Amino acid sequence: MPTYEYECQNCKFKFEKFQNMTDAPLETCPKCGGRLKRVISGGAGVIFKGPGFYATDYKNTSVRTCCGRTEPCEKPPCADDGVCKR
Repeated sequence: MPTYEYECQNCKFKFEKFQNMTDAPLETCPKCGGRLKRVISGGAGVIFKGPGFYATDYKNTSVRTCCGRTEPCEKPPCADDGVCKR
């Protein structure tokens, strides 16, 4: 669900609201009852919260071939039955 940002035209109160894309925009300010305007924001996309996410966090350092060896096999690496031809 996207987060929409609203601003009151009367009291300038700003807030965010989680809504479905099919939901109608809000029209009334929750503080003063004035008219709301949906503010167009840059959109943050995906937000990761926590200590951090890195490409190396889940990287598999050992390469496994289809026959289970850790070093690359010759070409073709394995037969159709999965037995290494080395």
